[in-house]
Amino acid sequence: MTRAVPRIRRLVVLPVLALCLLLASCGLGTSGGFTRSGHLAGDLADIDLSGTSISVGSKSFTEQLVLGKIAVILLESAGADVSDLTGIPGSSSTRQALLSDQIQMMWEYNGTGWISYLGHSDPIADPQAQYEAVRDEDARLNNLVWLSPVPANNTYGFAMNASTAQRLGVTKFSELTSLDPSELTFCLESEFANRNDGFEPMARRYGLDPGSTQRMVMDTGAIYSATAEGVCNFGEIFTTDGRIQALDLTVLADDLHFLPNYNASPVLPREVYDRNPAAYDELFGAVSPLLTDQELIAMNAQVDVDGREPADVARDWLIGKGIITDG
Repeated sequence: MTRAVPRIRRLVVLPVLALCLLLASCGLGTSGGFTRSGHLAGDLADIDLSGTSISVGSKSFTEQLVLGKIAVILLESAGADVSDLTGIPGSSSTRQALLSDQIQMMWEYNGTGWISYLGHSDPIADPQAQYEAVRDEDARLNNLVWLSPVPANNTYGFAMNASTAQRLGVTKFSELTSLDPSELTFCLESEFANRNDGFEPMARRYGLDPGSTQRMVMDTGAIYSATAEGVCNFGEIFTTDGRIQALDLTVLADDLHFLPNYNASPVLPREVYDRNPAAYDELFGAVSPLLTDQELIAMNAQVDVDGREPADVARDWLIGKGIITDG
């Protein structure tokens, strides 16, 4: 996940087709493609978005693709004419597509909104307060509507393999001060290793001397396997990544709440939301509360570990939760 991105620079406003051509010309086309919808079920069955056209975008990593496909299928099942622009490379590109009306809906993380887009350096520890702060400021500055967030928090974390967790007996980051310095071995990606709100400030917050730690910098994907194999005791992870489950990793609690909250919300321009506010509130109000850490970890694992398509995972999840029926 892209976390620390520069403040967004203004780009030329392009029509949707031009955006697609631009992405394709760089070899960075969105995932798009055909996605089977269904029929809304239960209390949602009477919602009708026929005549509504909306483009749904997402970033290009697994969780964003799954969330994007959930939105595409949900809106199509309500009768909307949906353009699937999921899979846009990079946070900046996706955010700019939303601001310039090339897409009209995406899932965004409140920590990303607060720090990367709105330019704040200090996260807000309370999840609800963080959501309300980014919701209110983005509405005032950019006329965007942030719907209620999901319970899942896809933030940074540190994990151990099963044998390390049993041997060291630690469950939260504050307990690392009790370990011998020789045990303080960390696998980090370069961004988090060097950020001014990354590893070193976090270590100091917890009473660790960063200089006494052993750090290995590697690509994000390599960190998971390195941690599972015991190359380092503590590997930097994202807390809803499906590889946590697949590799039987144990995540340390961030008990001093140093790390920002990254709860995702559906985000739409005000003028789009205002055309069908009740429908959007009901649809995503039914879906968002169900998206817990455990649910996203399981869906992400189906894509990253089992090799399933995000659209199939999203559709099966919606059917399994009784949001839509097959059709």
